[in-house]
Amino acid sequence: MNVFRNLRRSQAGFTLIELVIIIVVLGILAAVAVPRYANMVDDAKRSSCKGALGGLRSAISIYYANEALRSNNAAWPPMDSIRTVGVVLEQSIPPNPYQASTSAPDSIVTGVTKGVKVGSRGGWAYKPSTGEIWPNTDSDGENNF
Repeated sequence: MNVFRNLRRSQAGFTLIELVIIIVVLGILAAVAVPRYANMVDDAKRSSCKGALGGLRSAISIYYANEALRSNNAAWPPMDSIRTVGVVLEQSIPPNPYQASTSAPDSIVTGVTKGVKVGSRGGWAYKPSTGEIWPNTDSDGENNF
C-alpha cells in the first residue's frame, strides 16, 4: 500500500496556473503567427502570378524575335498560337493564381487596353496587335503587373 501512496505523490501533474500560462503563451504565438501566414499566402499568390506572367511575356517575345529572323517580318503571335502547345509555349497556358480553378484560370481572352479586365471569364488577357498580356482579374491590383 505504501508503494502506491508514494507513486501517486511523485506523479503530480501541472498546476492550474501553469496550464493557464501555457495557454496564454500559445494564444500570443497564434496571434502573431496567423497574420504573418496570411501575408505569406498573399505574397506567394502575387509571386506566382508575376512568375507565370513573366514566362508568358518571355515566350511571346521569343516568338516575335523568331518571326523577325525567319521571315524578316516581325509579328506577334495570334491568339490560337498561344493556345496551341508547342507553338509559343512548350506547355499549356499557366493558370492565373488569382482566379478560382472552377473558372478556367488558364484561359486567355482578347484584351483591348492593358490593365483593363475583359468580361468575367478571368485567366489572361492578350492584345495580339501589340503582344501585351496581363492577368484578366482584379482582386489585388494584379491586372497592372
